[in-house]
Amino acid sequence: MKTSPPSSSIEDYVKVIYTFTEWQDKPITSTQLAQRLGVANSSVSEMVRKLKEQGLVDHKPYGAVTLTADGERLALSMVRRHRLIETFLVQELGYRWDEVHDEAETLEHAVSDTFIDRMATKLGHPVRDPHGDPIPAADGSVLMPPAVRMSELPAGQGGRITRISDEDPDLLRYLATERIELDAAVAVLGRKPFGGPLVVRIAGPDGSRELDLADGVADALWVHPEPADEEEPGSSPAASLS
Repeated sequence: MKTSPPSSSIEDYVKVIYTFTEWQDKPITSTQLAQRLGVANSSVSEMVRKLKEQGLVDHKPYGAVTLTADGERLALSMVRRHRLIETFLVQELGYRWDEVHDEAETLEHAVSDTFIDRMATKLGHPVRDPHGDPIPAADGSVLMPPAVRMSELPAGQGGRITRISDEDPDLLRYLATERIELDAAVAVLGRKPFGGPLVVRIAGPDGSRELDLADGVADALWVHPEPADEEEPGSSPAASLS
C-alpha cells in the first residue's frame, strides 16, 4: 500500500522541533512549539499526538518533544529545502536576507525533490544559507560550524561571525545597515558599566570600527572563536571598559 506524503503541517512541526534544538541542547516543549508556530496549545497537543502515532516524535505528558530517527530525517529534508531556497533567492534573484524566510516557507512545500537537487547543483552545493545556518546534504549529513553566541565571549576574545539568527527581519535590516555580515572578523573589547551594551571591534573593507551592541543583537550573532590578535594584528582588546 502506497503511503501518502506528509502534510505541510507535519513538515512544519518537525522542522521547528529540529531548528529549535539545532544550536542548543535544550529540547522544545509543547508551549514553545505553540509560540513558534503561532497556534493554540490545544492544536499543538493534537498534532504532537498525531506525530507520535506516526513515529516521528517521542513525547510524554508535560514533557519535552523530541524527534525520532524518522522524524529527524524528515526534518533535515525540510531544512535542506528551506535553506537551499533561501540561498537561491539571495544569490540568483537578488532578494535581501531579511526577505527570504517567508518565501521559502511557502515554496519548500511546493517543489519536488528533483527541483531541490537541481537547485543545489546550480548553486554549487552550498553548505550554508545566507544567514550562516548549515544546509544538510542530500544524505542528511550536516556540517555544524564550531560557534558560540557573541554575548558569551569573554573580553579580549576574537573570531569570525559564522551565523546570524534570522528570527527577526527587523534585526537583519539593522545589521545590514550597520554592515555586520557573515565572516566579518570581530573582537570583544568589554562591556559598558552597570549592565551596559557589549563593546566590540568589527573589521570591514574600510578598516575596523567599534560598536556598542545590545544583548538582543549580541545574542543573535554566532562567532567561531579565534585569538583576537589573529583577526587584527597589533590590536590589544581591553579586558574591560570604563
